[in-house]
Amino acid sequence: MSEQQASEKKAAKAEYAHKSKIGGQALIEGVMMKGAFKGAMACRLPNGEIDLETWEIPAKFKNDPKTGKPRLVLPWYSKVPLVRGCINFVKSMIDGYRCMMKSAEKQYDEEIDAFCEWKKKNKKFDSLSGEEQKELFLQWYPEYFRKAEAEKAKEDKKHVPAPEPDAEALDKRWEYLKKSSEHYDYEEPSKFEQWLDDKLGDKIFGIIMFIAMILGLVLAIGLFMYLPKQIVRWIPPLGKNRVIKSVAEGVVKIVLFVLYMWLTGLSKSVRRTYEYHGAEHKTIACYEAALPLTVENVRKQIRFHPRCGTSFIFLVLLIGIFFGCFNPFVIVWKRVLFGFALLPPVMGVSYELIRIAGRYTNVCTRILSAPGLWIQRITTKEPHDDQIECAIAAMTPCIPENTEDDLW
Repeated sequence: MSEQQASEKKAAKAEYAHKSKIGGQALIEGVMMKGAFKGAMACRLPNGEIDLETWEIPAKFKNDPKTGKPRLVLPWYSKVPLVRGCINFVKSMIDGYRCMMKSAEKQYDEEIDAFCEWKKKNKKFDSLSGEEQKELFLQWYPEYFRKAEAEKAKEDKKHVPAPEPDAEALDKRWEYLKKSSEHYDYEEPSKFEQWLDDKLGDKIFGIIMFIAMILGLVLAIGLFMYLPKQIVRWIPPLGKNRVIKSVAEGVVKIVLFVLYMWLTGLSKSVRRTYEYHGAEHKTIACYEAALPLTVENVRKQIRFHPRCGTSFIFLVLLIGIFFGCFNPFVIVWKRVLFGFALLPPVMGVSYELIRIAGRYTNVCTRILSAPGLWIQRITTKEPHDDQIECAIAAMTPCIPENTEDDLW
């Protein structure tokens, strides 16, 4: 490298390298990113393509009296310490749940599903030659196409039926479905699932996701709020002192949290989500290092990040131990209710600590970040190149033109 190139690289790093406010979340076969002005989610579809969806984030500007240049005006709650933590957490939960639902929907392809079902009924299909397989497909697909178009017309009276596929179109559908079905996660629906599909149609997915959200909340409350208090109650010596009781409950929560993350990570689907989580972190780290967002550059980055949601949750558990010392109740259900009341201040303090850890790098912030970074060894896994591609696709639209608008 010449002196001029080295000088240019150093200047570029001095100008662009910074602690970014862009954050993200791993989705089902994808990644969501949010910047100052734009949000984006990129998902790997069953056919192997990347589906990118972007949206604008409302922002207000005001001319800086010193420079005369437009400056981003933050919402009032973003300027109030402790308050901003709770509000940002709730907003992140809502955005994350919305994107998670969308990413799950994108993994279902009705046509590929029908093709997999048809293949399964033809038990000798896999043992046939390529030409024989295609011949069977050419007999099946036109009939399926007509039924699918009739069903769409029935559901939507304004639907304009597509023209019958010609030989060229059939060839393309054959290649597309054959390739897409190779890694498609197909499960034969049960009679109950078929009945629900007939009765509810497209509404079924939203209903299932809503039920899953409710069950998830019940599980979280039971596992991380009720059970630790009940376990400590079963050990009489720990309940005599308020401080010891709070510490014991906090330790049990942390153990349950780590165990839960580890056990869920044994699932193949959750492990893939953890890999996308790693891709998200590596991509943000690559951008913060002022390197071009390429698969090769992203792959070299560390997959742990101090601003991770996992670190935030872990801090909430740790800070909760201190606040729990002020819980005056003995009965379990009363302690749980008081614990709910303590959540806003606990989250507020935890968020401020995460902000400090994400903005500065020194001995104190390293100590502060260490437990969360250790937990990320469980909740993030090394991503594959195709997962990194998704993270880069989601990250790119979120990078603002003016770097100053992206300072954390």
